Amino acid sequence: MVAAGKGGSIINVASILGERVAGGVAPYAISKAGMIQATKSMALELARYGIRVNALLPGYIVTDLNRDFLTGEGGEKLRARIPSRRFGDLADLTGPLVLLASEAGRHMSGASLAVDGGHLVSSL
Repeated sequence: MVAAGKGGSIINVASILGERVAGGVAPYAISKAGMIQATKSMALELARYGIRVNALLPGYIVTDLNRDFLTGEGGEKLRARIPSRRFGDLADLTGPLVLLASEAGRHMSGASLAVDGGHLVSSL
């Protein structure tokens, strides 16, 4: 984008675990926290070129990779701690992604947008 002299939008996909930790996932949480900080640094460095950089922080989204766990006993315990009492699905990410990618979010840069059913604001 810089070389082409055109602005644009970069969306990094992090996780709510970049802002909140859980047991047994330290390397994952550390990498996602790093992605959030990278987003802020990139936003600062690239703003002069008209490039916006934001991060999407999904909560627990049902995918083929985690479906068995989320629909089992462990998933039910986790679901009870989410204020909306539900896991997200991939379609829940569409609106936030469109916001960050489009002119609707033209004044957003360096932001981290959680899409988590309220999980980040729930009590520990």
